[in-house]
Amino acid sequence: MPRIEFERAKRRGTWNRILSFVTGHPSLLLPFDLVREAVGLRSSAYDGIHEIEISQVIGSVNRYDEFDREFLPRRWETAERWTRVREVLEEGPGFPPIKVYQVGEAYFVVDGNHRISVAKRLGAKRIEAEVTRFEPTVPIDRHTDVRSLIVKAEYAEFLRTTGLDGTPLERAIEFTRPGRYAVLLEHIATHRYFKGLDEGRDVGFAEASLSWYDHVYRPLVEIFRSEGLLAAFPGRTEADLYVWVSKHLFLLREQQGASVDVADAARDFAARYQLPRALRFLEKLRSWSSAAGERDRGAE
Repeated sequence: MPRIEFERAKRRGTWNRILSFVTGHPSLLLPFDLVREAVGLRSSAYDGIHEIEISQVIGSVNRYDEFDREFLPRRWETAERWTRVREVLEEGPGFPPIKVYQVGEAYFVVDGNHRISVAKRLGAKRIEAEVTRFEPTVPIDRHTDVRSLIVKAEYAEFLRTTGLDGTPLERAIEFTRPGRYAVLLEHIATHRYFKGLDEGRDVGFAEASLSWYDHVYRPLVEIFRSEGLLAAFPGRTEADLYVWVSKHLFLLREQQGASVDVADAARDFAARYQLPRALRFLEKLRSWSSAAGERDRGAE
């Protein structure tokens, strides 16, 4: 019966919140207004009606506190409407399209939160939606959560400050923790100073930023890729490695002299500080809890 299905979904949502404390997996829907204020949205355009992946829906315009990230109900007060939507599905030909905002590769529900919840509970992977598309200043995808949103807000400000927001970068500069774009601004300021000395002129900050990206950041990231170093640090990004290896290079040169090159510093850093066994266990636990949730849903 629909009421029993709701109660099961509500209990599953409670269990998901408990797991989120252990695994660190995001459990909350993102408010659309928070995303818009944090990262900035350039423009909007109506994109018509088409099917979207439910797994890419990460937030809501006005019901972000009634459902979790899996669109399981968080409040008993939603039971009546949830069961009514479930009954309509049984009696009729199906749902009318929901309405969503698309931001990057993610979606935010304008109208249809209960329909997504019911559809997902019944095993649906896709749902028909009327889409209005917004262009974010930084990448937004299905993995974006509150913590990463803070980082993305810093990234948007970094791009505006450096003038790189108007430049198509070959690789995004994304961190996993806040506070690190200030380090990059210091690196750019240093690069600007020495570039000005070499060329005997005043170099603008935007020009220095692009030069730093092309001649400092990107070459180092290419070393990471050629050496496969990112595999030693699951859950981290190339930007994280850039900051760590840059600091490590400075320390090694203080100890061993200026002959230490960037590639040597990168390999030495990976050998010394690759992900500890305890954190690898946590990564396995996250995968296990996700698989266990799928098995439990199939057994009900």
